[in-house]
Amino acid sequence: MPRMKDLTDADKSADPIESADGGLGASILRILKLLWRPELAKWRPVMGIAIVVTLSAAVLEVVSPMILGFAINKVAGEEGVEAAPLGIAIAWIALAISLRFLAAALPQVRDTLFSPVSQDAQRLACVDAFGHAQSLSLGFHQTRRSGALNRMIERGASAIDYLIRFLAFNIGPTFVRLFLAAIALGAAYDYRLALIAIVTIAIYGVVTVVITEWRVRQRRHMNLADTELRAVSIDTLTNFETVKAFAAEERETHRYDRAMSRYNKRFVEVMRSMYLLNGLQAFIMNAGLLAVLALSAWNYSQGTMKIGDLTAVMMVLMSLYAPLNILGFAWREIKQGAVDLEKLHGLLSMVPEVADRPDARKLDKPEGEVEFRDVAFTHDARAVGVQDISFKVSPGRKVAFVGTSGAGKSTLLKLLFRFYEVDAGQVLVDGHDVRDLTQTSLRTTLGLVPQDVVLFNDTIRSNIAYARPEASEAEIKDAARRAQLLPFVQSLPDGWETRVGERGLKLSGGEKQRVGIARVILANPAILVLDEATSALDSATEAAVQEALDEASKGRTTLTVAHRLSTVQNADEIIVLEEGRIVERGAHDTLLHEDGVYSRMWARQAARDQLATVEE
Repeated sequence: MPRMKDLTDADKSADPIESADGGLGASILRILKLLWRPELAKWRPVMGIAIVVTLSAAVLEVVSPMILGFAINKVAGEEGVEAAPLGIAIAWIALAISLRFLAAALPQVRDTLFSPVSQDAQRLACVDAFGHAQSLSLGFHQTRRSGALNRMIERGASAIDYLIRFLAFNIGPTFVRLFLAAIALGAAYDYRLALIAIVTIAIYGVVTVVITEWRVRQRRHMNLADTELRAVSIDTLTNFETVKAFAAEERETHRYDRAMSRYNKRFVEVMRSMYLLNGLQAFIMNAGLLAVLALSAWNYSQGTMKIGDLTAVMMVLMSLYAPLNILGFAWREIKQGAVDLEKLHGLLSMVPEVADRPDARKLDKPEGEVEFRDVAFTHDARAVGVQDISFKVSPGRKVAFVGTSGAGKSTLLKLLFRFYEVDAGQVLVDGHDVRDLTQTSLRTTLGLVPQDVVLFNDTIRSNIAYARPEASEAEIKDAARRAQLLPFVQSLPDGWETRVGERGLKLSGGEKQRVGIARVILANPAILVLDEATSALDSATEAAVQEALDEASKGRTTLTVAHRLSTVQNADEIIVLEEGRIVERGAHDTLLHEDGVYSRMWARQAARDQLATVEE
């Protein structure tokens, strides 16, 4: 499978998320499949009751006005016939009003019943999408904005509620009422009344759908502007430290202003089209009502209808027109909901670039042997990757990778974690090709301390225990002690319950690194991977963190990517990379005597360190 690239207009059509067109039929089918899932089986009786309640309300919406009209006729009496006794007439009116109240109350009962069903369905959809996004490969997440992805999942889940509510509980019942009203008006009064009602609603529906389709396109543009606005906001607020470091507050504020201006422009277009739609809808509805009442008045003058019949006809039409008031909004939400649900399905249909094979095995009792055999890999973002990489690390030994920036050091670690698939060759752990292992068992065998340890906005305890949530208090404290973090934690007012802030920004670099080291120690991996774990620290902090790393690496196979050569001089083997190839390998002393690439790197670094010492 080809690796994912940054999306452009040319390849959006090939992207299952961006190319979603919002097929209504497909969306309805997906909702039905979702509601039929075993997890929602407990709600099926409630779904059935909700449907019965909805249909009952539709019937009562038509029946209650006709009973009220009959009651008025009883009160008024007929020519030459005495009016019914007041008590009987009031009883009929009370029955009509009661039925009308039931017609209005039953939808509230239905919504009360169906609300937990809708929420459960949304939860399932959200969890499926969130879990699937987590399973997608590193390349997918590197090309997506996390804020935009989160917004897409939220919209897709909300679309389920929109589609159910508007299709099953608004549009559907409206057609039922129209069918019943047409029969009732034609059979009880005048077939021409039924024809006027049908024609009016048909014109109303066509005009609404045509204008709303135009509005849907406007709404899509507004949603894109909204997504961009939210992405800009999240990017800036998440990276506020970088913004402040470059004194870019005003620049970011202007960027936010431009995004907000684009959103405001699209919002105004959407609102203006809504006012146009509302005006046309009101005109069509009132024209139809005028035609019906004019015909009813004519029939009354001819003696074919009574005064109560006019009331009944008017109320039947009003009950039909009431839900049509939101037809434009409902249709737009239905169409947009279909688009959002299609995007969610597009996410769920994406296949991870790196996936477990059907026969993948679990790596039990790992020893920690690592081997690269003739490995080749080229990342999409780089012209040069790694080529012909071969080495073997025995359990418990320490190997370091050094070289200039872009030489391929970190790429080797990503291949070991199987964040990417090799183009050629094999990466083996304990003699097993990593492609034959489950990713979970592979990655629990590996423990990573990166250059910038990213922490969750939670307590120190939770961040350390993230490696093994079931760990005991004693195990967590022991991991902190071995990472030389325990005195620091004990000195804090809130101790273990101290919150570290967004991405751990309340802690210093050295403190974050030690939390990361404690987390890895608690995970107890067979293979420790250090990706320039001390390169961003000052000399004093580096020395303290290096002691913690030495403690963490005891008894484990250790692979280290290093920028400062002084931190790897005790490695069992140092592998020197240049332009994606191994150019030298050996122990520190051996490489220094060869007067090659490593020796020159060491000399340059020693000169810089000596100069820095003199300047101090």
